[in-house]
Amino acid sequence: MRRRSLLGLCVGLRVGLSVGLLAAAGAAAAQPRELVMWRHDTGDAEMVASAGAVERFNAQQQRWRVRVETLPQGSYQQAVVASALAGRLPCVLTLDQPTVPNFAWAGHIRALEGPLRPAGVDALIPGGRSGYAGKLYAVGQFDVALALFARRSVLQRHGIRLATMDRPYAAEEFRSILRTLKAAGWRYPLDMHADRGDEWPSYKYSPWWQSAGADLIDRRTYRRADGVINSPAAVAVGRYFASLFTERLVSRKPIDDHVFTSGRAVFQYSGSFDMAEYRRFVGDDLVVLPPPDFGRGPRIGAGSWQWAISTTCAEPEGARAFLEHLITVDEIADFSRRTALMPTLAAAADRTELYRQGGEGRPFFEFARAWAVLRPETPAYPVISSAFAKAMQDIRDGGDVAESLDRAADTIHADLERNHGYGH
Repeated sequence: MRRRSLLGLCVGLRVGLSVGLLAAAGAAAAQPRELVMWRHDTGDAEMVASAGAVERFNAQQQRWRVRVETLPQGSYQQAVVASALAGRLPCVLTLDQPTVPNFAWAGHIRALEGPLRPAGVDALIPGGRSGYAGKLYAVGQFDVALALFARRSVLQRHGIRLATMDRPYAAEEFRSILRTLKAAGWRYPLDMHADRGDEWPSYKYSPWWQSAGADLIDRRTYRRADGVINSPAAVAVGRYFASLFTERLVSRKPIDDHVFTSGRAVFQYSGSFDMAEYRRFVGDDLVVLPPPDFGRGPRIGAGSWQWAISTTCAEPEGARAFLEHLITVDEIADFSRRTALMPTLAAAADRTELYRQGGEGRPFFEFARAWAVLRPETPAYPVISSAFAKAMQDIRDGGDVAESLDRAADTIHADLERNHGYGH
């Protein structure tokens, strides 16, 4: 009896151990698989909004768990580049739209095509999608939009009509308005933050080129800038730009950033990111108007921080599910309500107080939906941007327009030659 009992106990222990091991294995298999996400440290509102989106994704399904790692904003780009070269990128990361083509060309991020294409992406406005070589690589929840800001009372006092989307100011009409204001005593009737460098000229002034039928590069092939950035239409816009300074309609170097808010300028050419500040200073007298039309309808820049999936991600299906979650109506609307940033989805805009139909931010959304043009989706963009910025600085400071644009075309051509067209 004792022997039989011991034998039974051993069998029971083995059975119990097997069941326990199977249960443990099942529990381990049921554990959510981790997706590491990188983002840069931004304002409190954006961080809170982003954290909420992650919490909701983790709570609504059990297959994956997103873990956020926040990097300092000032060193974020360098950290991403270094990690990409070392093959140690996280599954999901945020990238500034103009950098997306370079990461795609270098093979660091996955094309969001086929099984990885997030549902709902086709409903995003142009600034909510970014690609390279005809493929989608990143999606975004928000964007910004350029506009003309003005004081309604000043325009009325001088008999100047309010531009509308159906009838924007033609470029010549706008310059004539500025000349009228100049003659009426306004020292610099328009402010454009003309002394800003970096990417500001490309983002802000290249839409004038596109509005005139020119561009920074031939977007059919992305292999030619000569005859595009310096075409006759481009030179005409460059001369228009130069005239704003030679006629002292715009200051080459404003003494501060408060020319418009202090009442020293009638118009300000800037973006939706300045709306709150202008509203504080100008109040209900503020009007938001379309940018000028250089012949083919107004154009504005597009594309801000967006989400991409790295090629080293071991859980691309989970990463796609997370991106799909981020661009739902509910998530984009929540992000916009918390941050006041412009949503990239019409249905989401309609759920916000600021960007709904009749909301004071609605013009920005309509401008972005109708006129937005992404900065050239090519790895050559950093060189394109710096070459164009240099040309605009030279033109602003009195340089010959055609020669300045020719030098920009030569710089871009040399970069394309060195890099064999970047595979375009």
